[in-house]
Amino acid sequence: MAKAEQKQNSTVVIEETKLDIRDVVNTTTNYGDDNGDGGGGRRNDVAMVVLRAMCMFVSTVAVVLMVTARETSMTTLYGFEFQLHAVWSLSDSLIYLVVVSSATVLYSLIQLIISGTRLMRKSPVIPTRTQAWFCFVADQIIGYAMVSGGSAALGVTNMNRTGIRHMPLPNFCKSLGFFCDHLAVSVVFALFAFLLLAASSFLDVLRLSRDR
Repeated sequence: MAKAEQKQNSTVVIEETKLDIRDVVNTTTNYGDDNGDGGGGRRNDVAMVVLRAMCMFVSTVAVVLMVTARETSMTTLYGFEFQLHAVWSLSDSLIYLVVVSSATVLYSLIQLIISGTRLMRKSPVIPTRTQAWFCFVADQIIGYAMVSGGSAALGVTNMNRTGIRHMPLPNFCKSLGFFCDHLAVSVVFALFAFLLLAASSFLDVLRLSRDR
């Protein structure tokens, strides 16, 4: 009789152990599904947050360098000495770059807050297909605006360094080195922000491809 009870108790313990193992397996499987494509989806979410943070930082640097681009110096032309006063706000192209870069900073900050909050809660950064489409379109619009602004500002920077063709204008950057250096570095950071937005768009496409 005692042996029969002991055997029955052992069977109950084994069955409970099996149930516990199944619960653990089911919980682990559900966690992977919630994060979308297991570890790959999680890595993409982390990469997206990092890209948003980098884009915000790079765009901020581009704005700061541009708005601090101002200098007063003297130059000589045909034996006459002239005073040069360079300010970024005197060029429409540079103003456009500042506006676009500022919009990129604001957009990246909003996306960073949303993405970072979801990542800390261990939920998908882009939970729905509709939001993935929205992020993709927004990244494309902001990205092309950044590359257009950077290209326009690059033309102004090159003109300052080489002068206007067929006109005997000097290289103003020899006298306005600080101003020209700020313009050049700001344009580089603006174009780098475009590349970061392009990388974010690629991750948006990966998110859309998982729902096909």
